[in-house]
Formats: sequence, structure tokens, C-alpha cells
Amino acid sequence: MGGQILIVDDEEGIRTSLRGILEDEGHSVLEAESGERGLEILEAEAPDLLFLDIWLPGMDGLAVLDRVREDHPGLPVVMISGHGNIETAVSAIKKGAYDFIEKPLSLEKVLITSAKALEFSRLRQENLALKTRIETEQTFRLTGESEAIRELRRAIEQVAPTNAWVLITGENGTGKEIVARCIHAQSRRSEQPLVAVNCAAIPEELIESELFGHEKGAFTGADKAQAGKFELADGGTLFLDEIGDMSLKTQAKILRILQEQRFEHVGGRKTITVDVRVIAATNKNLLEEIAAGRFREDLYFRLKVFPLEVPPLRDRAEDIPLLMDEFVQAYVRQNGLRPTEFTPEALAVLAAYPWPGNVRELKNFVERMLIMHSGKAVDPGHLPPEILIHASAGEEEGQASSGAGADELVLAAEALVLGKGPMDLKQARADFEAAFLRAKLAECEGNISRLAKAVGLDRSSLYKKLKEYGILEK
Repeated sequence: MGGQILIVDDEEGIRTSLRGILEDEGHSVLEAESGERGLEILEAEAPDLLFLDIWLPGMDGLAVLDRVREDHPGLPVVMISGHGNIETAVSAIKKGAYDFIEKPLSLEKVLITSAKALEFSRLRQENLALKTRIETEQTFRLTGESEAIRELRRAIEQVAPTNAWVLITGENGTGKEIVARCIHAQSRRSEQPLVAVNCAAIPEELIESELFGHEKGAFTGADKAQAGKFELADGGTLFLDEIGDMSLKTQAKILRILQEQRFEHVGGRKTITVDVRVIAATNKNLLEEIAAGRFREDLYFRLKVFPLEVPPLRDRAEDIPLLMDEFVQAYVRQNGLRPTEFTPEALAVLAAYPWPGNVRELKNFVERMLIMHSGKAVDPGHLPPEILIHASAGEEEGQASSGAGADELVLAAEALVLGKGPMDLKQARADFEAAFLRAKLAECEGNISRLAKAVGLDRSSLYKKLKEYGILEK
């Protein structure tokens, strides 16, 4: 695959000669007769390699090199000169030039140097992408063994090797982006970039610039040209997250570009053609959005080639322990904390909780528990009040024997959640713990051994707490 190469030289014959050599190798070539013109082109275009003459009218090549290193640090620069000497070459290399070629230009030297410089640029970009992937710990697999996740995996395996567009739906926090990454990782485009765009996070007035790129001066603040997400995803995959939050105006432009795979930069006239696979995702019911006039029906059917729905966490509760273990291990690696274990009783309470924030909420919960209880065992008494409220409410409905004890637990938990309890944190925790133990003791019909097992405490510690809270006589 050829690259785009800029030649900056005041001799037309040199530019013509280089152009012929490079175009024969499949590269596209841009030309500039001066350093100033070369810098202007760099602001408008994004070449992969620069051939730069040292002796230029006006700004000389070394001064241009300084500007390039400052504004375009990742661009490899090959210096060329008919008056080369050791000092000049050393000076250029010290300033950051990739290589130095003397005139008259050798065909073999030009071909070898350009090939190596372009390979260097490609490897540098791959290295940056790999570092970003490692730093952000992007997940490329689905965790879980529930039937819902197994079915989702099977669907991904079917669609990933194709070029079919995919529409992913599901509630917030279910892992729609992870599904998109799984599709890309298993596709024939996996060696090419996956570019993600959060359509809800970009202001409407800037989303066209983000998607299609812009030219220098296209709008206030556009001090240099910038490639858009479509351009960056060329040959790879474009992930449009929260597609349902796009304005109707942007939807119309997106539809045209999706169909044609051609567009112009904002403020530009040059037509850019790309080859992009599109994966879109939304937490909204797009059919309802269409009925309400907030989403284009033609765009919906263009995107919905292969629909996938990510199940909410409440529909795959058996995956919760696996997910929690994965989050614990990841957070321990990142922060050097000791791992936290969850007792079977705590896991039972967590499995019954509906998790309205889905996997994202579960991940945040695990992080919170690790911070508070690093290296310890988490039992039901350590769980947050909002989770215990739900657990206690469910037990109250299912067990009449819980009686007033459960009512007291629910009221105590609600008081803490809503801020109606004591302002002192120590006293608030003690009040809640006392209510929790009183309710659990009622459920266990006064049997201390059963209670100790249910709350994950040894009998001596439990007796001490029950006496401390006046639940048993001292």
C-alpha cells in the first residue's frame, strides 16, 4: 500500500525526477518549491514522508526541519542536498532527520530510504496504538458462561469475518463497545484501526469536523488541518457509539457518506474516498425514536444489516462471579492492592440485585469494595445500603417470618441512602449493622449458629456484636 510523500525542493528537475521514481512505486506525491509552501501543505495534508532540500530560498531546510519536528513530530524527514558534507548531515540527523541523501540522487538510495522511512512511520503508529491499548486495557472478549453470552458469542463469530455492518443495542453499561471490539478483533480488518466515536459526547456544531475532518481556517479555532474519524478508520472499522443521540441534520449527512464512502473535509473541496466497516450502537429504542421523528428511518435500515442485542446483567446473574473475579484481578494489578474475596452469602445477595447500571455498575462496585476491604473477606454486612435494601425487600416479600426485623432493616438502610440517618459516620454504620443483625436473627429464628454462617462471622465475634447492640443480654 503506497504512502503520501511531500517533496520540498526549489529545483523543478529534482521534484520531477523524485515524483517519477516514487509514483512508479505506487506512492502519491505532493510538491513544494519553498520551505514556506511546504509548511502550508503540511497544515492542509497529512503526508507519510517528507523529502526536504537543505538549500532553499527564504527559509532554509534546517529551519523547516525545526518547524516540522515541533508541529509534526511523527513525520519522518529525509534531507537532500547537492552541497552535502559531514557537518551538514550530522546537524540534520541531530535535529531529528530520519536520513540524509546527497545529489545527484541515486535511484536505489531513494527507493531503499523511502521504503525504510515509511516502514518506520508505520511501526511507530502501531507502537503508539499498542501502547494506548495496553494503557486503557481495552477488552476484546466477553466474560461469562451464561446461555445469553454464549449465544452472543456465536452471533459475533458468524458476523465478524464478513464486512456486514452491525447495529448493537442494549442498556447503558452492558458492554456494547466490548462487543464492537470483539467483532473487529475477529474480522479480516483486525490489523487495521478501530476508531470509536461517542456521538453523544461531541457537540452538534463539532461533530461534522470530528467525523469528516476540516481544513485550516474552516471555522474559529481551526488553526491547522485535521483528519476526521472516517479518514482515520480507512481500511478498518468505525464504531459509532450512541448513534441515537445524533441530530437529524448530522444523520442526513452521515447517511449520504455511509452510502457513498466519499466526503470532503469541512471547508475543503477535495473528495476523499475511504473503505470503512461501520458498527453502530445505541441504548435507545430506535423504532420509538423513528415514530417520534427523532431518528431517520432510512438511516436505521442502512445500519441494521446485522442486529445484535447485548443482554442486561440481571438476565445473566450467573456471570456475576466471573466478572467480579476479572475486575478484582485487573484492579489488583493496576493498584498493587491485596485481592478481596466475597463470601457465598454476599454473592447470593449480589446475584439477586437487579444492577440497573449493568456491568459498569458492577465494575465500580468491585473497585469500591477493594478500596474499602483490601485483603479481606466481604460478607453481606459490608455491602452498600442500596444493595441491602433490595435484598431485604425481597426477603420480606418471600418470608413472612422476617416480620418487623426486615422492616427495621429496610427503614435503616433507606435512612442511610437518603441521608436521613445520623450525621456521624461511625454511628450510622453501627445503627445499620444493628438493624441488619436483628433482621437476620429473626430470619434464623434466633439460632446463633445459623446467623453466624449467614453473615460470615465466627460465633465469638457475633456474640460480641449482638451484646454490644443490645440484641442479646450482656
